[in-house]
Amino acid sequence: MIDRRTVLGAPVALALSACAAPDRKGGRVGDGDLLRAAAEGDAAGVREALRAGADVGARDGRGRTPLLLASLGDHVEAAAALVRAGADPDAQDHQRDSAFLVTGVTGSVAMLRALLPAGPDLTLTDRYGGVALIPACERGHVDYVREVVRTGIDVDHVNRLGWTGLLEAVILGDGSRRYQEIVRLLVAAGADVDLADGDGVSPLRHAVGRGHDGIAATLRAAGAR
Repeated sequence: MIDRRTVLGAPVALALSACAAPDRKGGRVGDGDLLRAAAEGDAAGVREALRAGADVGARDGRGRTPLLLASLGDHVEAAAALVRAGADPDAQDHQRDSAFLVTGVTGSVAMLRALLPAGPDLTLTDRYGGVALIPACERGHVDYVREVVRTGIDVDHVNRLGWTGLLEAVILGDGSRRYQEIVRLLVAAGADVDLADGDGVSPLRHAVGRGHDGIAATLRAAGAR
């Protein structure tokens, strides 16, 4: 069985440190200032760069937009300024991260709310074939899961590993209260409790096999087999 945590790459902290000095190639005069301000969370600098004519859709050397850099750093005020200027929440970088997809990794409810007015594509997938809900389930971001299921995102989306958000919470979680709550939230949102992984193993079987008794009880109460 593949452990998704072994393929997630460097932790978010590394990604954030890499944002400190965006590598810009080409583009309008002022684009570098905008990218830098967004990465540093300098909302005033973002607004100033935009007024000076910087491109709200500028890209650094890794294909990251100002909005993606702001989202990576959880710089909500800077992101809100970019959204008001028409920034695209779905623009993906070289490794298929987008501002909206990153919120599922960071678990930032504030950033999620800041991006929703931009109308993000809830079906957009990351390099693992998952929607924003899935990494949030895997990482135990309870408040984020509670918020994102209200958007109408597909709670039964299956990624390239053959796992849904429910399966990720069961398989990669530790069965603790936060993962139990995530399972309850997914069940309440209409998740298919019998949707098995690529090997035909159901969420309930995974929960029982891992000794996650609280999760197993929730699944059984929802009619899981």
